[in-house]
Amino acid sequence: MRREENRPGDGPAGAPAEGGPAAPEAVAIVGIGALYPGARGPGQFWELIGREKPGNRGFPGPDRTARDSPAGDFSARASAVHEFAVREGAGRDAESADLADSAEAERRSGARGAGTRNAASPSRNATGRASTGRESTDGGLPDGGSPGPGLPDGGSPGRAVPRRVFPEEIFPDRPGTLDDIPVDVARFGIPPAQAGAMARMQLLMLEAAHQCLSDAGHPERPLPAARTDVVTGTCFALDRQHANATRIEAGRYAREVERAAVAQGVDAATARAAAEELRARVARLTGASPHDRVGEMASTVPARIATAFRLHGRTLAVEAADATSFLALDHAVHNLRRGVSDAVLVVAGQQWESPVVTGGLRAKGRFAEGAWEASEPGATGTGEVPGRAGEGVGALLLKRLSTALRDGDRIYAEILDSRLRHDPRPGAFRPSRDAGLRRSLARESLRAAGADPASVTHVECVDSAERTGGGVRDRLGDTFANAGLAAVTGAALALHHRRNPAGAGQPSGEEPSGEGGAAPRRAVVRGSSLTGTVCHLVLQEHRRNEETAARAPGAPRPAHAPRQGHTPRTPSSLPEPIAVVALAGRFAGAADAETFWKVTASGETRIGPVPETVLERDLYHAPGALSLTHSYTDQGGHVPVPEGPYGDARIVPVRRAAMDDTQRLALAVAAELFQGRGGHAARAARPAGGLAGRGIVAIGTNLGLTRERRAHARAVLRAWDGAVADLAALDGLSPQRKAALRTALRDTWPANDEPTSPAALDGCLAGGVAALLANEYRLDAVPLGVEAACASSLAALDVCVGALRQGTADFAVTGGVELACTTRDMVLCSALGLLSHSRNAPFDREADGFTPGDGCGLFLLKRYEDARADGDEILGIVRGIGASNDAKSLIAPDLEGQLLAMRRAFAEADFGPAAVDYLEAHGTGTKVGDRIEIAAAGRMYGSERRARPLRIGSAKSFFGHTFAAAGSAGLLRTLLAMRAGTLPPNANLRTLNPALGLDAVPAVVDTRPSPWTRQPGRPRRAAVSSFGTGGINYHVLVEEHLDGAS
Repeated sequence: MRREENRPGDGPAGAPAEGGPAAPEAVAIVGIGALYPGARGPGQFWELIGREKPGNRGFPGPDRTARDSPAGDFSARASAVHEFAVREGAGRDAESADLADSAEAERRSGARGAGTRNAASPSRNATGRASTGRESTDGGLPDGGSPGPGLPDGGSPGRAVPRRVFPEEIFPDRPGTLDDIPVDVARFGIPPAQAGAMARMQLLMLEAAHQCLSDAGHPERPLPAARTDVVTGTCFALDRQHANATRIEAGRYAREVERAAVAQGVDAATARAAAEELRARVARLTGASPHDRVGEMASTVPARIATAFRLHGRTLAVEAADATSFLALDHAVHNLRRGVSDAVLVVAGQQWESPVVTGGLRAKGRFAEGAWEASEPGATGTGEVPGRAGEGVGALLLKRLSTALRDGDRIYAEILDSRLRHDPRPGAFRPSRDAGLRRSLARESLRAAGADPASVTHVECVDSAERTGGGVRDRLGDTFANAGLAAVTGAALALHHRRNPAGAGQPSGEEPSGEGGAAPRRAVVRGSSLTGTVCHLVLQEHRRNEETAARAPGAPRPAHAPRQGHTPRTPSSLPEPIAVVALAGRFAGAADAETFWKVTASGETRIGPVPETVLERDLYHAPGALSLTHSYTDQGGHVPVPEGPYGDARIVPVRRAAMDDTQRLALAVAAELFQGRGGHAARAARPAGGLAGRGIVAIGTNLGLTRERRAHARAVLRAWDGAVADLAALDGLSPQRKAALRTALRDTWPANDEPTSPAALDGCLAGGVAALLANEYRLDAVPLGVEAACASSLAALDVCVGALRQGTADFAVTGGVELACTTRDMVLCSALGLLSHSRNAPFDREADGFTPGDGCGLFLLKRYEDARADGDEILGIVRGIGASNDAKSLIAPDLEGQLLAMRRAFAEADFGPAAVDYLEAHGTGTKVGDRIEIAAAGRMYGSERRARPLRIGSAKSFFGHTFAAAGSAGLLRTLLAMRAGTLPPNANLRTLNPALGLDAVPAVVDTRPSPWTRQPGRPRRAAVSSFGTGGINYHVLVEEHLDGAS
């Protein structure tokens, strides 16, 4: 049945529904970390936002009352929480939104241009490393000096302060930065060999996490480490991703140098030497390391935090544009309330690494033209309120209130409610301007919190469609991915100190209204994203005299996994089954799910040489050699990028050109997913073929998309063209010929054009993959991107299953997408020796690594009873999901960590391991990985007497390792096999590795399809594993649907 208790009606806010369930347990904020320009730690953060700021509009001064300010007095602001009248009115905004839908709006915005720039900020490049070399004054490369502190070849790996040196002409106006914050990497046990490959954000988030945990009293006060999750939020590519992309793109740039030199009369050998010299110099400057592929990943950040502090819960990174930290906090709150976690460390940060991004935000009207200063609303016509950019990293440690009281924690504030809605509108991404949606969301949130609007004494607004005076945003600037967490931090500190920060609607130091009353002080934090999501949280002060009676109605009972063996849970204590009601996929040699199964049943791999357009062999292929600039293999599971059409999604050419290839692939697969759920006419009345209620779209993906990285790398290399004249190989050229060479390069190399279309930024948003699906299919569903390394798809599935079980969603679209057959990924993975020299051969005696593959798999989910009531075809049932982190190594797999994820999955099921017929293994084809995985499976699935051997297989033998999409390939294969009643075979298996010890399980790896007969009296059952870099483990239990009962 539908979860109507999560849909409060239009009754008075603060009044629980008559006869309805008790309010869920509050979540306590027990630790704060803060790294912002001018603020290190919660104390300095409070001082920063509490300081009077003369002359700032909206801050009450001696001659200006709070009622006179745009923020209004507290009663007015409380009323605004309830009413949400959006500045400038909805009519004008609706008109501008409609214009933004069209190519005409994009043309008009493009004609406006990008404005001027301010060159006051420090310059830096895309290296992400410390550099002590000089900077060229003519756009050239710094000289080849020592790479500086913190690098393997540059001295001590201690207090590293990497400094970025962007060529000024491509990024002259970068805002206030976090570059001066020292981070002692030795404190976190980071090996020197890995330290130089770490993204700067990874270092900052480690520091913020350490600060937050220390603020909460750890390690002196124990932390429930076994069930503490780490959720991080970032947006756009990180500095190391840009550095690596620049190094790879330098191969193409060096070729242009060689061609231009030959055209200037240089002999071929000298021209080739100049090209190789330039390529080596860029590799040296960008700090190339074998560990770059691991160090650049967004999901390595939470994994590194989990490893540093020995935390064994869920580990994932999320991205939802400027709602990123709201999504992270919302996920944390609901996992605590569901009882699947005992504590959650949420860390969110933003650094501005590329003018490609900031230029795109200007084109959307997000930032003011010129010098990062705030401007008047309504100046852009795009629906955005321009402001100034800011950087920051923040962390919050959350627990259930009852847990925090039991542990004797200091509690800054309580989160009473967290709520999200999405306003799906096709076209270029833009924030919702729907005042009615905001009013509805506020009513729901306040009612769920049991809070009367009049009890709200403080409002923090980081809504990109509004400009209100005062608050954290005015102090920090627009910290984008971090904005929601920064605002919650400010509100929590205001409640804790029982005073409002300066400019938050009342003079600093004055007690909020309601002092001495029966009701505790409350605060609201609201925000929105440029993709259309609207966010609302309700916080409450924590009163120490009430600690003896925890306000924890309906507190969940944690589902602890047994340490040994398996004790099935009773049906009444089991989590709700989740039905898969549609599926779709596109992988190498398989344009849809039906073809995917045909390929699987054939037993023939689709791995082969990738096209020249993917890997230019003369530039990037060096068979048999470990290199930082070349791949030793040219094999992959390539998927051509679809250019459209994309089902019922109407994508105008300008917007299609701005999309990342992963977005195009996901749109094509979504067309298959929704096919058969009603045609276009039906969808016009009921979105996506009749999906009722509210939903979530969570897609596993790499959080640094190729389009942004490539555009940035080309801009950097173009700005460095002055370095060509300094190449030793070209010393014999006259100044005139060198100038001609530079001119020729500028004529042939792609120009660094400023993004001017409102759609230009959309292809840089990893969460934009999910937002495209939600918006183009008009789904009332909150979109987000999820990265958990190679386990991203199952992590996204876990997010969706949790939302369905919690009742915050009625349907979910999930899965994963990644194009791993790229020059960048093949070179970076080769550098660490991860790739097979031939083809993926999981469990084979000669297995020597994985082969990259492209792909996308998507699934439509509902609660089992809802699917049955709706008459849906049920393709399979998710019965349990377990997740863990090894907390040991970023690279080496760990048996105990994988086993913990398996035990947690079975803790949600009423059957044991012996009832599982088939295991879709992670099966990467690495000797250590295969051996550890089979050993863990043996401990779990060999722990009970089996009626017949466990069958084991891996989709990677057919389609390659699709990274973020790997779990979706495994789940797709399992569900299709279940439907066909056929156990799927493995490809590329010649001689089974005897060291795996399969007989002890007992288990079998088939090379041919075989009948999947049901055991008497029960449905077919299977498990799917995904294990990601950073010790991230997910294990899913899937069951066949039989008419009658699950």
